[in-house]
Amino acid sequence: MKLFVFSADAMVSEDLKLLKTLPNYRKYLSEASAVEKVRSIYPSITYPCHVTMSTGTYPDRHGVTSNFDFSPAVDPMKWCWFHDCVKAKDIFTAAKEKGLSTCSVFWPTTGRHPDIDYLIPEYWTQTKKESLEDAFAGAGSSPEMLEVIRRHKDVMAERTHPMCDQFVIDCSVDILKKYRPDLMMIHPANIDAYRHQYGVFNDKVDQGIRETDAWIGQIFEAAEEADILEDFNFVLTSDHGQIQIVRTINLNRLLLDKGYIKTDADNNLVDWEAFCLGVGTSAHVYLKNRSDKCLYHEVQDLLLSLKESNLYGISEVFDAARAKKDYHLEGDFSFVLETDGYSSFGSSWKLPLSSSSTGGDYRYGKATHGHLPEKGPQPILTAVGPGFKNNVSIRNAGLVDEAPTYAKLLGLSLPDTDGRPIQRILR
Repeated sequence: MKLFVFSADAMVSEDLKLLKTLPNYRKYLSEASAVEKVRSIYPSITYPCHVTMSTGTYPDRHGVTSNFDFSPAVDPMKWCWFHDCVKAKDIFTAAKEKGLSTCSVFWPTTGRHPDIDYLIPEYWTQTKKESLEDAFAGAGSSPEMLEVIRRHKDVMAERTHPMCDQFVIDCSVDILKKYRPDLMMIHPANIDAYRHQYGVFNDKVDQGIRETDAWIGQIFEAAEEADILEDFNFVLTSDHGQIQIVRTINLNRLLLDKGYIKTDADNNLVDWEAFCLGVGTSAHVYLKNRSDKCLYHEVQDLLLSLKESNLYGISEVFDAARAKKDYHLEGDFSFVLETDGYSSFGSSWKLPLSSSSTGGDYRYGKATHGHLPEKGPQPILTAVGPGFKNNVSIRNAGLVDEAPTYAKLLGLSLPDTDGRPIQRILR
């Protein structure tokens, strides 16, 4: 039994109407079972979501609470590229314990993962002088995977979509045909990028859905060429939806004005007492000295006053205890801010306090995510293969249920999860 998981970043249930009309979906997934709406996590942001999808645990247990490794003095902050950020056992480790072969192509937070045999993690060159091969070598890719990367690196086209996603697919096809891994998980992000840049629903997003359909065809053709279709289970899933926004609020600009952030003559950060990490349509507010009760109450009062003013994009101010109790979110932050529904949060102290959405970066796009999981369009899961029933439709499940479902399918031990197998779609 083999399992291939295709995470189409930001695909939502509304996208299935078009996808179901396209040739490869109709050919390969017409009899698939499906979860119509998959409840995401808080924050509904790519890296925490994908760690939840691979561990079956919430962020309070797996430890990845944003895309970034929080370090306010580092501009830009480093992303959570590497597996050492993850505190919970994942499906890759469970598979290796049973002697199965494993593969990740651009699955977030898998850099330097010791239990992934064929590893091309989501990663980029970190300097202009660094080659793509050197970057991936440092992120844990083997010589065999570096050869795959070299073969397709020209497709990357300076990280533009959909070419960098085609790179993911081309590498995946090569690995699938040559190595036939038992567990393979990949992450193209074209739909997510189009939504950030153009909005939630539009012709460009429809283009991304058509691209995804073409890639599904490439994957199944590779599985056929590898002569593994008889044992081939395929899951098309996603991590979060998006909502339309009109502005970005950079609360650090206000914290700077009020003296909680200090900069030098060139506006570089030199010290801070309170710092706001933008997480798309939510934000985490950190205190440098968490034991300073006076500072805590000062900042809490400030945030609550900003919420009450209805001017700064804040609909909720959660303290750390409530974030953990209600949404399984725990970290070194003291407060969590939730969007008013049309604002995102940035982390800059250099940009204006409020700026119009411009596309591109998820914190400053025309649509984005990070909001409470019950808001907006919802992610999906569609599954086909010998381990799944045909044409079973389930209305709801959670991201935390995905890894337990995969473990059950492959006969793996992944006992300590927050989710449970989606039994109704399994044979």
